[in-house]
Amino acid sequence: MAAFTEAAHAVAHEPHDEVKHVRMNRLGLWLFFASDGLVFALLLSARFYMNGTDTAPDVKQWLGLIITSVLLISSYTAYRGETALHHGNVAHGRLMLMLTILLGVGFFAGVVMEWSIAEFTVSEGYGTSFFSMTGMHAAHVASGVLLLFLAWRKAGKGYYDGGGLKAYGVSGVVMYWHFVDVVWVFFYPALYLIK
Repeated sequence: MAAFTEAAHAVAHEPHDEVKHVRMNRLGLWLFFASDGLVFALLLSARFYMNGTDTAPDVKQWLGLIITSVLLISSYTAYRGETALHHGNVAHGRLMLMLTILLGVGFFAGVVMEWSIAEFTVSEGYGTSFFSMTGMHAAHVASGVLLLFLAWRKAGKGYYDGGGLKAYGVSGVVMYWHFVDVVWVFFYPALYLIK
C-alpha cells in the first residue's frame, strides 16, 4: 500500500514539476534575450555614433533586400515547424525545420558574399560598423542553424512525439530564431536604407 501511495504521489506531482521546469527555462531564455539584445543595441547605437546617418554609396541594396527576404521567410517556416511539432505532426515539423535551416544557410551565404564584394573596408567608419554588426548577427544565425539542426534531429528520434510540454525545446529554439530575425529588422535599415 505504501509503494502504491508513493507512486501515485510521484505521478500527481510530475506534470507540475515539468511545468515548473519549462517556466524556469522560459525565464532563462528571456533573460538571455534581454542581455543579448543590449549587445545588439550597443552595436546599433555605435553605428550611428560613428557615422551619423551616412551610408556607404556602394552598399549592395539588392543583396541586402534578398537576404532580408530570406530571413523573414525563414521565420515563417520556423513557426510552421514549431506548430506542427506541438500538434504531433513530426513529418511536417521536420520538413519546416529543414527549410528554415536551408534558408538560414542561404542568409549566411549572402552575408559572406556581401563581405567578399564590399568596396569598403573595416578600417573605414561605415565598414567598421557594417562588418561588426553583420558579423555578430551572422554568428547568431550560425548558432541558430546549429540549434535548429539539433531540434530537427531530436524530432526525427521521436523526442517531441505527442507535442505539448515535450516540444518546449523546439519552442525555445524557434524563439531564438525569431529573436535573431527581429534584430535584423533593425539592422537592415540602419545598414542599407538610412541615408
